[in-house]
Amino acid sequence: MKDSASTRPSGFFSEYDRYLFGQGTHYEIYRKLGAHRMTVGGQSGTYFACWAPHAQDVSVIGDFNDWNTGAAYMNRVFGDIFEIFIPGARDGQLYKFHVHSSDGSYIDKADPYAVSCEMRPGNASRIFNMSGHSWHDRKWLAKRGETPAYKAPMTIYEVHPASWMRHPADGSYYTYKQLGDRLINYVVEMGYTHIELMGIAEYPYDGSWGYQVTGYYAPTSRFGTPDEFMDFVDRCHEAGIGVILDWVPAHFPKDLHGLYMWDGEPLYEYTEPKKMSHPDWGTHIFDYGRPEVVNFLIANALYWLREYHVDGLRVDAVASMLYLDYGKQDGEWIANSDGGNINYEAVEFLKHLNSIIHSEAPGAITIAEESTAFPSITKSPSDGGLGFDFKWNMGWMHDFLDYICCDPYFRKYHHNEMTFGLTYIGSENFILVLSHDEVVHLKRSLIEKCPGDDALKFACLRAAFAFFIGHPGKKLLFMGQDFGQRREWAEDRELDWFLLDHQEHRHLQDYFRGLLQLYRKHPALYSRDWGWPGFEWINADDADRSIFSFCRFSEDGTKNLLFIINFTPVERPDYRVGVPGPSTYTLLLDQERGLLGRGIKKTRIAAEQSECDGREWSIASPLAPYGVQVYEFDTIEQTE
Repeated sequence: MKDSASTRPSGFFSEYDRYLFGQGTHYEIYRKLGAHRMTVGGQSGTYFACWAPHAQDVSVIGDFNDWNTGAAYMNRVFGDIFEIFIPGARDGQLYKFHVHSSDGSYIDKADPYAVSCEMRPGNASRIFNMSGHSWHDRKWLAKRGETPAYKAPMTIYEVHPASWMRHPADGSYYTYKQLGDRLINYVVEMGYTHIELMGIAEYPYDGSWGYQVTGYYAPTSRFGTPDEFMDFVDRCHEAGIGVILDWVPAHFPKDLHGLYMWDGEPLYEYTEPKKMSHPDWGTHIFDYGRPEVVNFLIANALYWLREYHVDGLRVDAVASMLYLDYGKQDGEWIANSDGGNINYEAVEFLKHLNSIIHSEAPGAITIAEESTAFPSITKSPSDGGLGFDFKWNMGWMHDFLDYICCDPYFRKYHHNEMTFGLTYIGSENFILVLSHDEVVHLKRSLIEKCPGDDALKFACLRAAFAFFIGHPGKKLLFMGQDFGQRREWAEDRELDWFLLDHQEHRHLQDYFRGLLQLYRKHPALYSRDWGWPGFEWINADDADRSIFSFCRFSEDGTKNLLFIINFTPVERPDYRVGVPGPSTYTLLLDQERGLLGRGIKKTRIAAEQSECDGREWSIASPLAPYGVQVYEFDTIEQTE
């Protein structure tokens, strides 16, 4: 063990900093721990600091000292913080912390607070000055929170950047800049409102898709520098596109250079073996009862929102955080103080997280990927909820996909799978998700889930997309599905863009683009997602014919929409549908032509006083096989 030259604090990491860190409320701790360029005593260099309560001593090794383990021993201050200023250490140089653990062993660790990392397979941290970017999105940020998120339009394009598109010559990754040149244009042209990015925080293994993070504060070096990622977000905002990041506070991998046993003992993970790990994933669970760990995570969330101006975080695997027995058998977990399976510490962490985000990052949203019936995910912590803005509607997703996989002949026996989601419409603020998890690992792409020959597959998916857009809830679609990607998604290749050389794939893409345009032009489809005033079944019980008809209502009673969707390849030439009242119904979209734009004469039908579907008024609306019809109409009095 080395004798420390000094235990006197430098003053940069103060006693007050240590107090806040110990309370779990130092929301800018990333400005203190990690590596920070500065000038001390007229010398330019880098200040390093780390948290290592179990270490005997720590030194900094890197390009600036030829990785000499004895060249830069750090000073211990406040008992568990190590710090040092190294003159001459500059931007771009690699470094690690050389930790002498309590059992006498040594291990080289990446910096948990590093803002930049070495390109894999290397795993060192990189010094990087974060202060140089000039932002151009002031108006975007100011406007972002004007409309409550639950009343605003939201159609999310979920993207895995490493496999969205690659260089045609050698299959290498596009950079953040190149993705900005191509991806942003695509999203704007299609009409999505947001991009959700998988795998941005640094991770070592491509096959984890970014869900096993080792560099929580560093945009992955696969695609470029932190500045380049800032520029990508800036360009998205200039184009009117929001950016959501997948964020993984549920677990971390056992890579030796990462958070795992960081100072030689459990530090970021629970110490109790039955709480420490996820058996199914081979990962360690964050200790939500330790203030410094909670501080690391909450400050990290704020870091992405503040320093990178991202608009929201989709919080991964929330169910695994909430339940002590998640993925475990009897005898593999420890009950809480009341004998139950709820992790009270994780619950308090999530409440704290959401409360501080909504306080410190106005207009930013949080989204829970939560697959159980845990109550009040999107209610305020003051009302007993967890405080998320939205919850992924996993139940709806499973029911929807089960239905479209059915042979049309048998769909009448599964009709309730498409209507059940409306029974709990007001319980949470939902996002309807057709995500990456549903088109991988032998689950088949969306187009290949649909039964029948090619013509029937495409017709079925067009009907399914219409139901998806018309159903209450914000929307998320994984990349490639909007043009009928046939192969399952794989992280090691780009999407099959060549399919757009074929007319049926271009037609599907145009059709979905039309649905997105319809959505954005009609507040009825997004402003009242949270309950029954914005939705009404016309006929939810036509199981024998597998036809669904429903209305979406705006707040002012104008530009309401009537959806009629036939989920069989059977023509219904005599179909009649009940309508809310004596309006004129204008056809805006059908299954073959998609959205009817300028220059196309639109069919206008005056409602007749002829009883149908239990209503006084109705219209005749013949349906083609897999027919889709969307009509616009106005009402004088809103149907509640």
